[in-house]
Amino acid sequence: MQNVVMYATGYCPYCQRAEMLLQQRGVENIEKIRIDVDRTKRDEMIERTGRRTVPQIYIGDTHVGGSDDLAALDRAGKLLPLLNGEA
Repeated sequence: MQNVVMYATGYCPYCQRAEMLLQQRGVENIEKIRIDVDRTKRDEMIERTGRRTVPQIYIGDTHVGGSDDLAALDRAGKLLPLLNGEA
């Protein structure tokens, strides 16, 4: 299973929803980078993704985007192959 990294805050319902979907698809470990705890990580996220909102999710080296992007990927049947390194 690919490594999953998620830029998040502690109070974000979209982050929680994304985490629940990932767990439902078998992800046991999500590396959370809390941009509300370390402000330099917010700048890192913006530079890396070009986006200002959380969550911002990486599966392996692939930037998936946010919660809605993750859900759309799942609906298209592309999330599990990406998680399994098949995409």
